[in-house]
Amino acid sequence: MPNHFYSVKIANEDLVLLPEKAILLPTYRTLLLADVHLGKGGHFRKSGIPIPKQLAQEDLATLSDLIDKHQPETIIFLGDLFHSDFNQDWEWFQLWRELHLNIKLILVKGNHDILPDTLYKQLDITVVKDYNLGFLLFLHDLPKEKSNKFILYGHLHPGITISGKGKQKISLPCFYFKENEGILPAFGKFTGKYTLKKSEEAQIFAIGGSKIFKV
Repeated sequence: MPNHFYSVKIANEDLVLLPEKAILLPTYRTLLLADVHLGKGGHFRKSGIPIPKQLAQEDLATLSDLIDKHQPETIIFLGDLFHSDFNQDWEWFQLWRELHLNIKLILVKGNHDILPDTLYKQLDITVVKDYNLGFLLFLHDLPKEKSNKFILYGHLHPGITISGKGKQKISLPCFYFKENEGILPAFGKFTGKYTLKKSEEAQIFAIGGSKIFKV
């Protein structure tokens, strides 16, 4: 049955999966999200492709709503916070940051995070290659080396295909957990999905609108 959130125990840590495509870590008063891709719309607009300007604003508004609801002290971005080089969407992000200066922001750098670190420093954002909390290791992508910690990462924009009556099919974003790793869905609205396959060892939580259900 669909829920408005899903609580799971991973590596002795409590994780609350949210339909806004984020994870709340209540023990640490921390929000975790991946692949916001701010600036992607602006990147395409610079190339003459008419992408709506409000996409970045909508993602930041959703993040503000999560802050108001859950009151985190820290937000950790698992890479690809800003999609490309500097464009107008950065100005919206600056304005958003000014409204939330009390929140500690940490960016685990992703392959699209090509802006100079000095810009993030101006907004009091800590930029790192990886980050640890308890038994959890946060990265943008799965490393080649094995780890003795449970790895949470993004990058893939995971989705799962759900079949209904009459052979209808729909692809939904999802949280995808395996034995030693978990993948977060892309937080940004202007992102695609990479369809993953169901497997016996995976725990999959699909997101449909404002609800989450285990597949």
